[in-house]
Order: sequence, then structure tokens, then C-alpha cells
Amino acid sequence: MGEKEYRRPKIAVPEFSEANGFYTTPKRSFNMSKIRSKGTKPEKLLKKALWHAGIRHKSPKKKLPGKPDISLKKYKLVIFVDGAFWHGYNWENRKHAIKSNREFWIAKIERNMERDQEINNYYKSKGWTVLRFWDFEVQEQTGPCLKILLNHIT
Repeated sequence: MGEKEYRRPKIAVPEFSEANGFYTTPKRSFNMSKIRSKGTKPEKLLKKALWHAGIRHKSPKKKLPGKPDISLKKYKLVIFVDGAFWHGYNWENRKHAIKSNREFWIAKIERNMERDQEINNYYKSKGWTVLRFWDFEVQEQTGPCLKILLNHIT
């Protein structure tokens, strides 16, 4: 048998429960339940900009690894619009600002970042291009984001 490839253990995220010392208020719980993973405003903005640029696309119906927001099979391109909080934008500076349930949220976000890298590696190994935009970048600078995207397909 061949030598096994060394893999770093995945970050373990503790279960979010009061028994584990994590707590939340009913209002916070309600607010968190309203956060979407699909159909966000930045995602819609980028899709609309693509459409106006003449690039026809479909949201993936078949679940692709990592659930990309947009996939362009013709160009072997997947696009993710990542939320700054959930995917760890400026993480080394921002993680210190988390005040409550730190153990849970730090592990959760670091695991999300780790998973993002795994998904990037997966698509790259299959010959696809992966583009990731921060949600605030798409909202504030849709044009430059679209230009980056168009540069990869033309």
C-alpha cells in the first residue's frame, strides 16, 4: 500500500447549546434565523450585472460542491459571494471583537474559512477557476467585480 497523505485535522466546532455553555436571547435567535445563505442582495446584484453584460448564467440546480452562487460551466468558472462575518474577512483583526460565545463563533468561522480553501482546491484540481468576492465589495463596487469576472471569461 502507498503512503497515506498527511491531512491536518479539521477544526471541530462545538454544538451550540446551553448545555455547552452557549446562550442566546430570543431576539438574537430571531435575527439569526433571518440570515439567508442564498438569494442575498449582493448575489442578486452580481447576477443582474452579469445579465446586463450579456453573460447568461443559471444558479446551479444540482448541488455543486461548496454550493457556488453562480456557475458558468461553459467557462469552467464558479463564483462565490461570501459574507464578511461568516467567511472571516480581516479575521486576525476582527476575531478579537467577538464578545459572546467566543469559543463557538471562532471555531465556526475558522472552519468556514478552512472549508472555503478545501472547495477552492477541489475546483482547481478539476481545472475550474474559482472567484470569491466579499459581499460588501459587490455592493460597493459592482463594476470592478464584474470586470474581474469578465476578464476570466473573455
